[in-house]
Amino acid sequence: MKITGLMATAILLTVAGNFSVSAQRTPLMGWSSWNTFGLDINEQLIRGQADAMVSTGLKDAGYKFINIDDGFWNGRADDGTLLVDNVKFPSGMRALSDYIHSLGLKAGIYSDAGDNTCGSQNRIPYGLNVGLFRHEKEDCHTYFIDWNYDFIKVDYCGGIHHVLDERKQYTKIAEAIKNCGRDDIQFNICRWAYPGTWVSDIADSWRTTGDIYDGWQSVKDIIFENLWMSAYCHDGHYNDMDMLEVGRSMTGTEDRTHFAMWCILSSPLLVGCDMRDMRPETIELLTNPELIAVNQDPLHLQAYVTDYTDSCYVLVKDLETRFGDTRAIAVYNPSESERTIDIDLPKLELGGKVALRDLTERKDLGSAKGKYSVTVPAHGTTVMKAKAEKRLERKRYEGECGYISDYQELANNQAMRTGSYAADASCSGGAKAVWLGYKDENDLRFNDVYSKNGGNYELTIAFLSGEDRDIDIDVNGVRVGHVTANSGDYNRTATVTVPVTLRKGINTVRLSNPDYFMPDIDYIDLSLSR
Repeated sequence: MKITGLMATAILLTVAGNFSVSAQRTPLMGWSSWNTFGLDINEQLIRGQADAMVSTGLKDAGYKFINIDDGFWNGRADDGTLLVDNVKFPSGMRALSDYIHSLGLKAGIYSDAGDNTCGSQNRIPYGLNVGLFRHEKEDCHTYFIDWNYDFIKVDYCGGIHHVLDERKQYTKIAEAIKNCGRDDIQFNICRWAYPGTWVSDIADSWRTTGDIYDGWQSVKDIIFENLWMSAYCHDGHYNDMDMLEVGRSMTGTEDRTHFAMWCILSSPLLVGCDMRDMRPETIELLTNPELIAVNQDPLHLQAYVTDYTDSCYVLVKDLETRFGDTRAIAVYNPSESERTIDIDLPKLELGGKVALRDLTERKDLGSAKGKYSVTVPAHGTTVMKAKAEKRLERKRYEGECGYISDYQELANNQAMRTGSYAADASCSGGAKAVWLGYKDENDLRFNDVYSKNGGNYELTIAFLSGEDRDIDIDVNGVRVGHVTANSGDYNRTATVTVPVTLRKGINTVRLSNPDYFMPDIDYIDLSLSR
């Protein structure tokens, strides 16, 4: 391992310690028709679900949207106007949205970025030629002005048929929504994988995975794919883990994990069961105000992984105030047996006595200092609210929690030379950032590096590489160092340490290499210089 050209650059910009929340949208809460009913919907069924949202208490708990997810068209007229299935919806779509609004709720609708919807694959010619492609402006006027809907989910089945450019087509749709005459429409992109960092500029939320189904393996897989997505949730824009299967066929423990992890990972909460026939325990879980508060917290943060131990993940995020004394903690056990995990509270930046409350059981757990032991059943999750005597500075930033400026999941990342993340049980948090470098924008950024007072720090980079690979190091946009790293094996971790200076408040640490691949990154540590 060689270290060359190290330099420490002092940046004396002081940032005011005001981390008040912004007035952005919190994750969408509502119900969607697809999980239980698919294409078998009608006007009476949708009205019944809206009534049930009110009568069961879901509306009072924060659920507002009744989303019609496919199944209402009957093609287009010769002039291009959308036609509604007037057997299933005899009163028309505007009368239905009016009814939903009369209950104090909001109405959601569905379309496709291409010409055909996903339902057309199941019942030809049901959804043919009803997508937004070539009808963006006209259809948005129909949905949001003529029919008065408040949300749209835009799928991609027809886009595959036309081999559309996702970014260009979804941006065109976003512009049509923006210019339709309303400024309150919520827009969800459903491309079944993370589209790319451009998506947060045009959409409120975006699907990060394939479709969910009613089974533990599906929920487990979706959680796994979203554990490392925290950097892409920000400013009222969210990673969508798909609709909820709570209240259908999974066990009570699995349902609780499903809902709790959707809450702490700040996914939209869209109920997918039949709300007219929910069990009491399903209603109790879906209306749990303390879990919902974690999801709807106005900081708009997604929890990130801090530890991976004995097959379990520990995740954390701030609540109420950035870098304050209150945080949400989840201990997630996807394994097939019960686990007892010791939580390192100082590692979660919680100092002194820490008051803990179980948010699922809604009971206080007392106070702890240093360590807290929690037993979690197989497929289970414990979510706690923690209030500490003092907030400590974060030392470790896992590579898989960093932001890759060129990250996307639509195309083969190796062919596109875009960075990604990979599970690795030997790494600190159970994963690492990989395939970085080769172009300047394929960097790894840590955008929320917080220093209470600013000053001189030691930056330690943990990396894996079987050959010499260079890393350029920038802090707050200024080049502060360059290292050549070689751990001797692509499966072996080594470290290199360089001096850096952080300003008071929030800092950005950037690792890059515009000319060749960087090493894989396990984590970075930041410690005050002695």
